[in-house]
Amino acid sequence: MESIGHQGPVHKRYRLAQESLDIVIDAGVPVRVLLKRKLDRHILVVTLIFGAWLLIVMLSPFLVPSGQLTDLSGAVFRIDNARKIEGINPIAWLIYSAGDFNCHQLRERSFFLNDNQMPFCARDVGLFFGAALGSLSSLLLVLRLKWQYVAFALIPFALDVAAQELTAYESTNELRVATGFIAGAACAIFICQKVEMPVEIKDAEERP
Repeated sequence: MESIGHQGPVHKRYRLAQESLDIVIDAGVPVRVLLKRKLDRHILVVTLIFGAWLLIVMLSPFLVPSGQLTDLSGAVFRIDNARKIEGINPIAWLIYSAGDFNCHQLRERSFFLNDNQMPFCARDVGLFFGAALGSLSSLLLVLRLKWQYVAFALIPFALDVAAQELTAYESTNELRVATGFIAGAACAIFICQKVEMPVEIKDAEERP
């Protein structure tokens, strides 16, 4: 990130993916945001995947009769709720089955929509939201994130999980969502910068 001095408005021209984009930045603004003029098709695919997954996870409780799934508590890497989700909407069944195997689905650590427990816990929902927003941001903005910053973004997630498992500490759903969101966004941005097409960024001469 580059700091802008106090000499008045600055006009810069950047070359992004063979397209030029003019940006005006007022004096004193510490961060310069670069908008992409041309969308990267690789990042677009990643964004669509993360976005579609988030959407179907959020819609799944509405595809089940209200109040039918009220306690899916179980364990990770184990099928606990096959009977409870038997006969529900096929799309919802697929998502709830994925949640059943990959998430503990503890009732007290999950959100409810349509009076149904969501197929994934609050922390996972935060991850999905973070991944969707992070990839969308990478689609629209020029973002660069070193792996060290990704690791740093995972620390709150890891500490919150470890504290719950190893001590009597019990986190809140709001904190679970927040730590999941940070981790998901950082990972998504890092993934997107690895799959995107090369982007050339050059400063042109300043002009009045």
